[in-house]
Amino acid sequence: MATLCFFRFWLGFGIGGDYPLSATIMSEYSNTRTRGAFIAAVFAMQGIGILTGGAVAIIVSSAFKHAYKRPTFAVDHILSTPPQADFVWRIIFMFGAFPAALTFYWRMKMPETARYTALIVKDAKQAAADMSRVLAVDFDPEQATLDPQTAGDDFGLWSRQFTKRHGLQLFGCASTWFLLDIAFYSQNLFQKDVFTQVGWLPNASKMSALEEVYRIARAQSLIALFSTVPGYWFTVALVDIIGRFIIQLMGFFFMTVFMFSLAIPYYHWRGHNKCPPPNSDKYCHGHRLSFIILYALTFFFANFGPNSTTFIIPAELFPARLRSTCHGIAAASGKAGAIIGSFGFLYASESTKKSQTDPGYPTGIGLKNSLICLGVSNALGFAFTFLIPETKGKSLEALSGEVTADDKNISSRPPVLTA
Repeated sequence: MATLCFFRFWLGFGIGGDYPLSATIMSEYSNTRTRGAFIAAVFAMQGIGILTGGAVAIIVSSAFKHAYKRPTFAVDHILSTPPQADFVWRIIFMFGAFPAALTFYWRMKMPETARYTALIVKDAKQAAADMSRVLAVDFDPEQATLDPQTAGDDFGLWSRQFTKRHGLQLFGCASTWFLLDIAFYSQNLFQKDVFTQVGWLPNASKMSALEEVYRIARAQSLIALFSTVPGYWFTVALVDIIGRFIIQLMGFFFMTVFMFSLAIPYYHWRGHNKCPPPNSDKYCHGHRLSFIILYALTFFFANFGPNSTTFIIPAELFPARLRSTCHGIAAASGKAGAIIGSFGFLYASESTKKSQTDPGYPTGIGLKNSLICLGVSNALGFAFTFLIPETKGKSLEALSGEVTADDKNISSRPPVLTA
């Protein structure tokens, strides 16, 4: 566990840098008209990664399951896990090294963004060279435009000027990402527990270890395929048409509606009474398919909503010198919410009856009340979205205040460089 935590820490360190880097690179290399779609497309590749990871888990677990047939845990709790099962999680885990290695190679080849090089480093020639290399277009530096456009942009992150100009925006970005991830990570990490309670997955005791891996991977991949991934690409298609603000507001609204729709009539979806033997671990006369559809819709509107827009907006609002830092602060706030949501849901979703809790866990507030709490988190995210301005159709310089109305005679195009 210590070794795992050590390397997962550095994984988080790398992803913590890649989140703001990916968003900032794409925002600064894109034009105003299609900037949102390009940033959203970068983020949407998460969906491809989710499906790829699910496919790897399904293939590996299925192969081992057919090669090493074992009884269920209820029949024999020792033989239900073959020694070869130790290879399954290792193979799945190691597969993640391949995209990481490719990312490392491509990141080493990628130059700094031209806006940072020109506006902060004040090296217009290098910025022009980098732009020429990335976009395969010849650029000429306009060193004379550097001073007017960077004037007044030397304040720091903790300065009064930043707080006055961008403080509320940064709070809005950080708080909405924080509230989103409380609900979003809870839903993602504990899908199997939710699916088991409503009867879509068998109880763990009714499966072998390899069967459990296979069924969980299949269930989560189906949710990703029909709700999570389409949500990403709806955002890509519409973010520059209807705007970031509307998509985020709409996403939080429908996540709230569907979460309360799942939680308040929860026993209607799950069923009120236990089934007779041999299925006494399940509830009968429920509506599990309807529950799964509503549950999948919360994922759809998370991604056609705040999970995408919280990634896009911080890469557009802030000055070039602080853009990645502010995006990183917002992303870190989201992961703080993920920690709270993960640990909170883990304990809160336990049954209110001691006899029905998992071994070693105290009583909780039950799945129904836990889902209500997630709905409240989404509703708060809806409210805090009003702290964030719309960024559609505006240049990065206008959004960050690096170009004011008096500067329009200098240039209406991205600063410093012209083709």
